[in-house]
Amino acid sequence: MQKNTGNIIGQFFGGLNCYLRRCMFAILSVGPVPSHIAFIMDGNRRYAKKKNMEEGDGHKAGFNVLTSILRYCYELGVKYVTVYAFSIDNFKRKSEEVQSLMELMRKKIEELLQQESLINEYGVRLHFIGEMQLLTEPVRAAVERAMRVTAHNNQRVLLICVAYTSRQEIVHAVQECCKEKLNEVQALKEVKVTNGAFSRIDQGLNGNDFDLLSQDSCKDYLKAIKACSSEVESAARKDGLFENNVENHIGDYPEAEMTSYNGLVEITEDRKNKQDEVPFIKLADIEKNMYMAVAPDPDILIRTSGEARLSNFLLWQTSACPLYAPTALWPEIGLRHLIWAVLNFQRHYFYLEKKKKQF
Repeated sequence: MQKNTGNIIGQFFGGLNCYLRRCMFAILSVGPVPSHIAFIMDGNRRYAKKKNMEEGDGHKAGFNVLTSILRYCYELGVKYVTVYAFSIDNFKRKSEEVQSLMELMRKKIEELLQQESLINEYGVRLHFIGEMQLLTEPVRAAVERAMRVTAHNNQRVLLICVAYTSRQEIVHAVQECCKEKLNEVQALKEVKVTNGAFSRIDQGLNGNDFDLLSQDSCKDYLKAIKACSSEVESAARKDGLFENNVENHIGDYPEAEMTSYNGLVEITEDRKNKQDEVPFIKLADIEKNMYMAVAPDPDILIRTSGEARLSNFLLWQTSACPLYAPTALWPEIGLRHLIWAVLNFQRHYFYLEKKKKQF
């Protein structure tokens, strides 16, 4: 009897708490609501030490708090949430601790995919951000499965940064940009070489009444090309064009810009290209190759434990983002901290929007 009474009372206060929370969120929604909140989950190990718990238990408590914070954010109307779960620098910790964290991560990812989890309740799509090849094989398999299973969800987005640092993200983006631009340059040169050389050869072939389709073998075709090239070169030398207009200026071009077809010299790329033809790396190119390109820049960055450092997290994306650093450790963070952060965001909203437009 007492047990049933206790369950009824617990359900009553739980329902009342949920109702009051939704009322507060309705009031907050009158003002601007952040679309993206990022969290640096700092203080799990200190919390375990403070409570005389085993080190791994602090991370477990931190995951339970993460579930609550995600629910609060999604109830408020925040679409994107990013959490800093594991840095590349964390691999420098003791191997036993790293292995324990990898196993805990695998288990919690599987729990997130359960039918009754908030991932399915709110239609959350999972993105894992970072150097996935650094993770252990079981964790990497769980990550790939989680992204594949939630790929159809589009109501909310959860970005989990694992094996991540912002500097590595920037390096990766620049490397991808260089690859893209190199491919563009190579394609541009191939087009110029093809168009320039074969237009000259076609003119010569037409002048000699040469029909490629009527030849029985490629040998005749090669002879015709050689004859055509010799005629063009001889004519150019006779007119003084070869020495004056080509040979005297070959030194003005790097070797990569010259192509020779049996004595027919063709300038394949002019240094004096127009600016719009030169494939420069632009700001938009770098941003589209960022890991975080799948989400807008954060509106609020919250770091627990009172630290006001970014610790190599979203350095590129937080140039106009307010930092809120409550003294509470991550497992101690609660609804009041989130509401206070949102109120501060609303208070400075127009100033922050003005700053964003200046970038």
